[in-house]
Amino acid sequence: VSIFSLLAVPTKAFSSNSKFPPPDDMSLAVPPSEAKDPSKNNAILRVHGPDANGIVAAFSQLLYGHGNGIVDSEQHTDHTAKLFFQRIHFDYSKMHTDKISLEHGIKEVCERFEMKWDLNWGDQRKKVCVMVSKYDHCLWELLLRHRAGELDCEIALVISNHPDLQNIADSFGIPFHVFKVTKDTKKDVEAQELTLMKEHGIDLVVLARYMQIITDDFCAAYPVINIHHSFLPAFIGGKPYHRAHERGVKLIGATAHYATADLDEGPIIEQDITRISHRDEVNDLIRKGRLLEKSVLVTAVKAHIEDRIIVYNNKCVIFDG
Repeated sequence: VSIFSLLAVPTKAFSSNSKFPPPDDMSLAVPPSEAKDPSKNNAILRVHGPDANGIVAAFSQLLYGHGNGIVDSEQHTDHTAKLFFQRIHFDYSKMHTDKISLEHGIKEVCERFEMKWDLNWGDQRKKVCVMVSKYDHCLWELLLRHRAGELDCEIALVISNHPDLQNIADSFGIPFHVFKVTKDTKKDVEAQELTLMKEHGIDLVVLARYMQIITDDFCAAYPVINIHHSFLPAFIGGKPYHRAHERGVKLIGATAHYATADLDEGPIIEQDITRISHRDEVNDLIRKGRLLEKSVLVTAVKAHIEDRIIVYNNKCVIFDG
């Protein structure tokens, strides 16, 4: 699996004319004046391929030759797979050529070293669709962190199979759409959802405790990040925290990963754990688990929208950024 196939989704420039509802005293909508300006002359280049001598020098010389300055660079070598990974953050404000010329140069270097590459010019915010059911903790965390400026993206819409959380989306001025899902209508409903996402120019789908299994076609259409408790596969099915309490577990956790055709087996982006003692009741496990879930999910989404992830062999390289 390549990160570049996961990310091969068209994007649209963020519009400064995006419509925000007039906030009332209870509204948490972000006024346009507080929205972060996406126009910045900083780009992110990610490359990966067979390890070889001269890769770092080749890209450094290429960027310098076009008048760019490297802000920071991170690299990693998987010695077992003999693969090299690099993320370069560079400033192109003084570039004396043009974007097409630089992209052509990057392509030539990558062809020479048999590498794959992805370049984000940083002039377009990624548009995110959040999918939810009835649990609200992950949705709240995403929207509050976004409002605080911690997630440099546009949360364009929220989709749910229940109407319960509409008031949350409304308070942030984000469109909320309900699609009832049954076993017989799943395929048709997903087609409607994908059409809506395409209309909004969505780049990333986040399953914020969306309690429906998505199809392979859905996974192929967009990069999808899912969050779940880390009991899988030990406590699959309903009421996992109750079953974990009965078993007397000493650790609980949460895992955020890319959703693929293999259910809950996609590349892992982020995980965390917390200790459990004999004093903890079921409600304590649930509370601690939800704290982990929302924190882990935000960390994973942040890594994705900041282009800090390269996926290979069903696992992720996560750069610090």
